[in-house]
Amino acid sequence: MPDIAKPYPVTVGGNLPTKFQGWCQAQPVIGDKCTRCLLCWVYCPDGAIRQAGQRLVVDYDYCKGCGICAHECPINVITMVEVVREQSDE
Repeated sequence: MPDIAKPYPVTVGGNLPTKFQGWCQAQPVIGDKCTRCLLCWVYCPDGAIRQAGQRLVVDYDYCKGCGICAHECPINVITMVEVVREQSDE
């Protein structure tokens, strides 16, 4: 089967994870009071939210910093934190 005809790898929930390229201004942080309602996971367009034991975590290799997860969180436990990058001398 040619590569163009192969189906995309879809995660549970229907998201298409793609590697992040490093352009976002903020990234989500899930607080300790998370009730694991999974709305952030459902709405994440990048498939970046994963369950790790009894917690939900953000996989920053895939997160693009859109903030949809924080917006959809019913108890506002997800905060968007500014990404600080080191300045290069190039």
